[in-house]
Amino acid sequence: MKVTGQILIIEDEASLRKTLARILQQAGFEVTTAESAEQGLDYLKTTKFDLVFTDLRLPGIAGLDALKYIHKINPALPVVLFTAQPDINSAVEALRRGATDYLLKPLKPEIILERAKTILLNQQKEKRKREIANEIENLQAELKQLENGEESESPNLPETKAKDRFIKHGKLVLDLHTRRVSIKDETINLPPTSFDYLLVLARHAPDVVDFQTLVAEAQGAQAEMREAQELTKWHIHQIRQAIEKDPRTPNRLITVRGTGYRLVTD
Repeated sequence: MKVTGQILIIEDEASLRKTLARILQQAGFEVTTAESAEQGLDYLKTTKFDLVFTDLRLPGIAGLDALKYIHKINPALPVVLFTAQPDINSAVEALRRGATDYLLKPLKPEIILERAKTILLNQQKEKRKREIANEIENLQAELKQLENGEESESPNLPETKAKDRFIKHGKLVLDLHTRRVSIKDETINLPPTSFDYLLVLARHAPDVVDFQTLVAEAQGAQAEMREAQELTKWHIHQIRQAIEKDPRTPNRLITVRGTGYRLVTD
């Protein structure tokens, strides 16, 4: 599958901004650059992007604040932050606020390309899965009509179908279109990346999902085991706050010590 996408780069250092743009353009991506968060946010209001790369330290609106504004415009948009000053606290804070990944300068071209391709490929796969599921359901519905002797009024049934749109585990329902979670009749909003973590757990349920698999499938990133364990902690905390009656004694999202987590169906 050829990986394509529209990428926005927000970086105040002109030479790095141009280098990143050239690297990604040579790989076949469409790239727009902005020298400040303010300029980048203006672009986001008028153009549909598939991925944003942004520096953590920017003049004017800083990277973490920019992340908040970006997700107000498009809650599901993947955002990768980078910085020259490594700090585990800022990394955790960035992920807590919904960043997809966090990279350290100096940026290596192969890492930038790998992250872009992985994130955008995952997006394209999910989109294609939905399209295929819709096509299958349309054909099944048409076949059923033929078997019942009914004439199909239209070969194109509505695109949005429950089997494609929802993942259900007992009382827990994930809406893949609105990216919301509901338990019974209560709708719960999760940060975008935490929703992706829950989605991975739901797709594997009731099997255990190890830390590295969670990070890889939810964020499109590769991480060492200890790093992956740290990255998942906040998102698991967010999910438990949303879906558990008592997050201190969880009975839906279970910790498998030293390995990962598993989602238990009702």
